[in-house]
Amino acid sequence: MSTLLEIRDLKKSFGGVTATDGVNLSLTQGELHAIIGPNGAGKTTLISQLSGALRPDAGSISFKGADITRRPAHRRARLGITRSFQITSLVMEMSVLDNVALAVQACDGHSFRFIKAARKISHLRERAQEVLRQVGLADRAALPAVELSHGEHRQLEIAVALATGAELMLLDEPMAGLGGEDSARMIDFLKGLKGKRTILLIEHDMDAVFALADRISVLVYGRIIATGSPDEIRGNADVRHAYLGEE
Repeated sequence: MSTLLEIRDLKKSFGGVTATDGVNLSLTQGELHAIIGPNGAGKTTLISQLSGALRPDAGSISFKGADITRRPAHRRARLGITRSFQITSLVMEMSVLDNVALAVQACDGHSFRFIKAARKISHLRERAQEVLRQVGLADRAALPAVELSHGEHRQLEIAVALATGAELMLLDEPMAGLGGEDSARMIDFLKGLKGKRTILLIEHDMDAVFALADRISVLVYGRIIATGSPDEIRGNADVRHAYLGEE
């Protein structure tokens, strides 16, 4: 498998606090790679640098062999990187279908000044309906997003990410706030995406991480202390001491 994303010596500080401290990481095409670590470890700061929401102080980010370190978020999105947020970023007053159609419209290169365009262009609606079928929300298409359950909001947010056709999906705690049934549904859904998309997953739910990840990296105080398969991470004494022992 070829390398899709390469991170070298990535650093970011806020005042006297170092959030990422020389992070090195690579993702291969089709891999589901999880980042775990305690609160304040720098996980969201890392993903924000990868999406372009934050500019690193030092280091480099390469995507498909091109240096994107200084490229803004919207240009990274066009290259094929999409991010799902820990806190939902849906347009709640719009329908489920319209949320996804807007993402398809933006990816398709159309002007999206008016939602009417997405509603009227048949191939945009068809693509949006297909994505909703993939995530199990086809029967909710006409509902306003505000009427969905918390778990369905998570599904819709990933549908929006899928609708862009992105090669790399940055998922920031998709399991956050989900109950047992919704968590199991989300795990099954993400399993179905494995190999079809490259996914960088930040997640506190260790059952989900060990069920899903091809590889896991452990971030502590801004540094990656270990990277390996789920079995290797489980058996790593430093990881158990720094993080897994808390669980």
